[in-house]
Amino acid sequence: MMILLLYAFFLFLFLLGLLWILVPACFGLPSIPTKPNRIRKALELVNLQPEEVLFDLGAGDGRVLLIAAKEFGSRAVGIEVGPVQCALIWLRVVASGFGARIKIRWGNYLKSSLNEADVVFIYATSRELVKLAPHLQKQMRAGTRLVSIAADFPVWEPSVFDEESLIFVYEMPPREGSLTTYLLKKAD
Repeated sequence: MMILLLYAFFLFLFLLGLLWILVPACFGLPSIPTKPNRIRKALELVNLQPEEVLFDLGAGDGRVLLIAAKEFGSRAVGIEVGPVQCALIWLRVVASGFGARIKIRWGNYLKSSLNEADVVFIYATSRELVKLAPHLQKQMRAGTRLVSIAADFPVWEPSVFDEESLIFVYEMPPREGSLTTYLLKKAD
């Protein structure tokens, strides 16, 4: 009987692990956490203010949401397609005591409404950003800031770029251009 219970427990853990990896991967990206210091740097570069609303697209384990709420005083909304990740975020939020400042939405960020956002945070590949760009242009209102970690939008010129941490900041509506046009302007 004990062996059967142990087997069931490990099978459960295996299935959770598969859900953790496969569900987000089916929608384009596996969950890859961002280091907390890089998150802080990105939120400073985008000038996140208290009471502003931050949306984290592909919220993973919720660390961006927690840092935004705890350290910057913002309200945060995470959009995550993985059910296991949503459950983990919910547990972390409840345990942190920031449940009134953080919301989690289970769904595909390519189909989500972003019109409440003051700041949008994304950590994705360039290929994913190309698919996401038209949605962002339709959903985000003028003046909304967008921060991208590790990848840029190839036809948009960033308003801020941190070369050391590879962080790109854009403001809506985006300026046509690229990282190259940004760097050429900075070199002048």
